[in-house]
Amino acid sequence: MADQRTIEFWYDFASTYSYLSAMRVEAMAQAAGVGLAWKPFLLGPIFQAQGWTTSPFNLYPVKGKYMVRDIERLAGERGLEFRLPPQFPQNSLLAARVALIGADEGWVGAFTRAIYLAQFRDGSTISDPQVLGAVLDKLGLDPKAILARTQEPAVKERLRQQTAEAQALGIFGAPSFVTGGEVFWGDDRLEQALSWTKR
Repeated sequence: MADQRTIEFWYDFASTYSYLSAMRVEAMAQAAGVGLAWKPFLLGPIFQAQGWTTSPFNLYPVKGKYMVRDIERLAGERGLEFRLPPQFPQNSLLAARVALIGADEGWVGAFTRAIYLAQFRDGSTISDPQVLGAVLDKLGLDPKAILARTQEPAVKERLRQQTAEAQALGIFGAPSFVTGGEVFWGDDRLEQALSWTKR
């Protein structure tokens, strides 16, 4: 429906809690009768604006240790596997550019879920074009053509603009859900965000 109420799912591929949301947001939005807009962006510039040089989970080791165990518990309850990749956070730039293309062409959900599984289940390096290419190939897409498009100035600029939009909305972490002018931060706010969207 053209007038269907929509929730925006803002996520960075390097975000552990975004992994949890990505694996359930589409089905939950459909069940709620709510439209879904996938909004990949980069947390790096937002963290830098706060004076951070890396993830707060690295800056505060106790918080990082808690996060890993928290994700393990939540993932286990949902039938998902989780392991922190050797490098954390990973460089999510290339994956985000691919996701922007996927958002235009209708395969962003499947791609996003596959990349999160490759990273947080399999421990793959998601900045590696071969890893991204393998995911695209499994989805029946043309890896060479799509990866070439990620180098186009228009795609690069669009990601910069989308990240700037996140900052303008007041987004400071991922996942975030935006609906009706409200920002809901965290996987544990997804249900509340969907309820708000239906108002």
